[in-house]
Parts: sequence; C-alpha cells; structure tokens
Amino acid sequence: MRIRRRTASIAATLSFAAACIGSAHAIEKPEDLTVQKLPAWHPHEVFVVDISMPSMTDARVYLYDADAKKLLGQIDAGFAPGFAISPDHKTSFVSTTYFARGSHGTRTDVVELTDNATLDHTGEIVIPPKHGQHVPSPYNTTFSADGKRLYVTNITPAASVTVIDVASKKVLSEIDMAACVLAFPSGNDRFTGLCESGKALTVTLDANGKETKRVMSDAFIDVDKDPAYINASPYQGAYLFTTFHGMVRTADFRGDKPVFGKPWSLLTDAERAEGWRPGGLQQTAVQAKLHRYYVAMHKGEDGSHKDPGTEVWVYDLQTKKRIARWDLSQQKIDPIASIQVSEDDKPLFYGITGTSDLVVMDARTGKLQHVEKQVGNTSSLLVNP
Repeated sequence: MRIRRRTASIAATLSFAAACIGSAHAIEKPEDLTVQKLPAWHPHEVFVVDISMPSMTDARVYLYDADAKKLLGQIDAGFAPGFAISPDHKTSFVSTTYFARGSHGTRTDVVELTDNATLDHTGEIVIPPKHGQHVPSPYNTTFSADGKRLYVTNITPAASVTVIDVASKKVLSEIDMAACVLAFPSGNDRFTGLCESGKALTVTLDANGKETKRVMSDAFIDVDKDPAYINASPYQGAYLFTTFHGMVRTADFRGDKPVFGKPWSLLTDAERAEGWRPGGLQQTAVQAKLHRYYVAMHKGEDGSHKDPGTEVWVYDLQTKKRIARWDLSQQKIDPIASIQVSEDDKPLFYGITGTSDLVVMDARTGKLQHVEKQVGNTSSLLVNP
C-alpha cells in the first residue's frame, strides 16, 4: 500500500512539473533591453561620492534628484576616486585606480568618462599611476574655467599634477608641485597647490599645457597656530579658506601675484570661549547669488576639526555677519559632516551625516525637506554642478 501511494505521489509531482515546464515554454518571450535616459539636468541634482571604507576598491558616485526625492543611479568609481563634472554638466570624470587582482596586482590609473544622460561609460584616459589616493576632495580632480583641461593631483608621496586635454583625451604634461598639493583652478591656464608651509604655489601653462611660470606666495595660513581646511569654497573668482579656529580669509590666484584678503571671524569671543568651531569633511559652502556662506559648526577642542556639525551657521558675505543659526537637533537631524548648496533661485542645502544619510533643506530658511537614508557606506563629498 505504501509503495502504491509513493508511486502515485511521484507520478503526480512529475505531471505537475511537466505542466509547469510546458506552460513556461508557452509564455516565454525574448526581452527587449533598453537604456532609459535620465531627466534633463537641473540644479537640484546632486552627486554623492562614497569612498566606501568597508570595500575601498569599490567606491561609488550616486546621483540623486532632490526634487523627485529619488536616487537616479550610480557610477562605479574604483579605488579612492577623484570626481569632477564638465562645465556643461553632460559628462562626469572619475580619476581612479584599479588593480589587476582586485586589491592587488598590476596598478592602472585612469580617468573614466560617464555620460550623465544615461550613466553609460563612454571612455577612459590612462594616466600615470600616481593618482592621489585619499578621502575625496573637490580639488584633487578639477577643470579649468573653460573646461578644456582637467587637472589630476598625484601623490607618490612626491606631489605633482597631471594636465589632460579633454577634447583629445591626451595627457599634456606632469607638473612637479614641490610638495604642494591639490589643484585650485583660476581661469583657463593656471592652477594653485597648497604647501605645508602655509604658502601657495601657482603654476601658469602655455597653449600646449606646459609650464611657463610659477609663483610661490608668502604664507597666508598659520599652519602651526591655526591651520586651514583644504576644502575652500569658491566665491567671485577667489576662494574662501576657513581655519580650524573659525577665521575666514579670501585667496585670489588669478593675477600675476596672489591677493589675500583680511581675515575675519565666524565667532564672537564668547562663542569661541564656549568651544564653538567649524568641523567635518566638507565644512563650508557658498550660495553666490545670495552672498551666503554656510558653515558646519560644533562644540569641540583642538583635534576635533573633523567632528560633524551639530549646527549650521549662515553668514552674509557682504557684511561678514551671521544671519542664521540652524540647530539640527530641533528638526531631529543627525550631525552633518559634509555640506553643499545649489546655485539657483530656489536653492537647496545638502548635508551628509555620519551614517551617509543625505539631508535636504531649504537653503533660505533651513527648513527640512527630506532625508534620504544611507546613500552609500561612507559618503563624504557632495558635488552640485
């Protein structure tokens, strides 16, 4: 009896399987694969660069639409990438490193091009295997003002800059930077590196991308008493450098000699005594149309310069006076390590928390718009072209 039941059960199972297979064959159709284009670029798109500390050979760049409150896609970014967007917003450039065996083997450094309409990989430029591998900065991969040249920072630990012609996708030169790092562009033919002495080295290029002149400035940063953050904010052709203790100074590298503005303070004496100071990884942002300067602030001490901001302080750059103070905890927002602001008539403020949550706020009022949870693993750089 048990044998008959078992035989009947097996027969029923096989009959059911055969029916399923037959049905599957009957409805199976070939798929038509297409690539959907992204919506047209608008100023509320923000790129989030994630170095991905848990898996550093697999960094990512995420594209987020703050109006739609939607993640649009991602760009693979290799190991410790630099990231820049062409002035016409059409193409993303990632300077990065790959190893033949994932985390080891032969090293190849490239600049990879991505079409921002589809996020398709459209080409690459092989560069000297010296690309600086560090937490992403706005100035380790940068464009000249006209978008014709790309500058990539190298550290071996010797410092240099690779100059690339964007149209031909050719390396034009490698500029020895005499231990000065990064590339702050000024105009179409020059860039500046920061030196450990607190000075700045400005290099001017000829039509072929070769060095024609270099100028070393006097020290404009006191690196012993009050160092400055390297992530300066561009404003009216110059750069705003903010120090660990909350002083701000402009640096204009466009002329034959650099011009440095008079330092001014973000803090009153009482606020400084309370321990308030800037902090984070991308600590400041400018909204040029409103002439506003946004700074992530926290209470800390010497050595807390990378601590995220519990508040955002907003300044009028014309009067150099604070006009707003946003306590993030009042809106149940976690401390923010990196900030950015859009450049349009209805500007948005962006922030990245320690858990890679993307915070979107009204840049005029500080009112919370949205929090997109965990955009990446260890995201640290916001790029809003």
